[in-house]
Amino acid sequence: MQDKVWIFDTTLRDGEQALKASLTEDDKLQLAHAISRLNVDVMEVGFPVSSPADFRAVQRIATEVRNPVICGLARAVSKDIEACGEALRPAERGRIHTFIATSPLHLEHKLRMSLDDATAMAVKSIKLARNYTDDVEFSCEDAGRTPHADLCRIVESAINAGASTINLPDTVGYVTPDEYSAMIRHLMNNVPNIDKARLSVHCHNDLGLAVANSVAAVQAGARQIECTINGIGERAGNCSLEEVAMIMKMRQDYLKVHTDIRSEEIYRASRQVAKICNMSVQPNKAIVGENAFAHSSGIHQDGVLKAQNTYEIMSPESVGVPNNQLNMTSRSGRHVIEHRLSELGYQKSDYDMDSLYTSFLALADQKGTVYDYDLEAMIHFNQMDDEDDQFKLEFVNSTSNSQSVASSTIGMTVAGQSKQEAATGNGPVEASFLAIERIIGMSVEVIEYNLDATGQGASSLGQVDIIAQYNGRQYHGAGLAADVVEASVRAMVRVYNLINRAQKVSDLKQQRKAG
Repeated sequence: MQDKVWIFDTTLRDGEQALKASLTEDDKLQLAHAISRLNVDVMEVGFPVSSPADFRAVQRIATEVRNPVICGLARAVSKDIEACGEALRPAERGRIHTFIATSPLHLEHKLRMSLDDATAMAVKSIKLARNYTDDVEFSCEDAGRTPHADLCRIVESAINAGASTINLPDTVGYVTPDEYSAMIRHLMNNVPNIDKARLSVHCHNDLGLAVANSVAAVQAGARQIECTINGIGERAGNCSLEEVAMIMKMRQDYLKVHTDIRSEEIYRASRQVAKICNMSVQPNKAIVGENAFAHSSGIHQDGVLKAQNTYEIMSPESVGVPNNQLNMTSRSGRHVIEHRLSELGYQKSDYDMDSLYTSFLALADQKGTVYDYDLEAMIHFNQMDDEDDQFKLEFVNSTSNSQSVASSTIGMTVAGQSKQEAATGNGPVEASFLAIERIIGMSVEVIEYNLDATGQGASSLGQVDIIAQYNGRQYHGAGLAADVVEASVRAMVRVYNLINRAQKVSDLKQQRKAG
């Protein structure tokens, strides 16, 4: 019988730390549902003590997402543990993940304490966490650079205190696979109570070894891998969920382990993370990259046509990559759209058909043919518009040529009232942004502007991502349209709506304090 390896997804915690702008509560919830559909065992969704917004996001996910264990991160201090326990209270199954550094380097320069002091803090925190849940995980931060004897001491104490999962992270991506597996084996052979806890690994990719180290640890006896979708995370990222999941699926005969991951959900989850987090997937990324199942060599193409497994060790369908595309036009009805989305792995609850169909018809009139990537893009970007948005775009009318200043007229509704403004600028995008500023009466600083093509060829959609700063905080706005100027305007309107929501939350907090 094969052993099960638990998949611990930390996309919404460690992954989010790498983003240039924090995810909104709604963004996090949407991704949590997508990750849940993968059938991960544990989902680490935030660091509740870090901010009121993170606390609320963890609490909401704990309330609404029911399949995996919902986990929150906490330092080995009382206020962190208490915040984590309260945020996770609604969870059907909750886990508190507490940690403290154990390497001599971190103990001396960061914590300025001895290993005995760190062990005492860990034990105290684990015991406090057990007041909230029986499922407590303890991590030895920078375990990869911690002497094995020191690890054995603190791990034994942590298990005695009540930790049921012990995580041994390669926090800085330093060790090699043979070193990492040797560390796991040493603990399994030298910690007397090691059989009372599941060993976990959390590898960073600074040297490109995160996946290799995680697999080596499993071969040595670890039974939980902490990872993220698309491998996003601090610095060079984390171990990639889709890679370790498919390694263990494709090489069960050799590794003698399995996971419960629904591999057919991988591609969709990858696309959602890429879009919402504004982090594109490199084309040559294993499993989910654009070129992962592409064959350019004539020899390879001939081989695949004769027998698919000559050059493909797994099928595109096994990870949810659509094998072919159904092109649709304005004559396609709702039923056809619904059917195609079902084939792509989407459920009716993932989109609003009325809104999607309106966008579909408008795009079909512009492009003629609507493709799978168009449908997926419209789902993700349409979900960014909420009924209660303060600012809504009505129209964009811009002009530019090489011999005159660009101009733009913007029509918007502000709190239900229709307003229009015109402006000129160095280009139609700048002119449009200035017109929006005049309508709203608020100025933001654009610190990053990215334009990508969603699709292929001249019929591609323009996808614009903006990072803007207002009052010291950064906001991410995304827009999608056949016209680049319109996509830019939609991204900027999204930014202003996020700022408006943040101000409402701040005002409400002030009112509560005053009351």
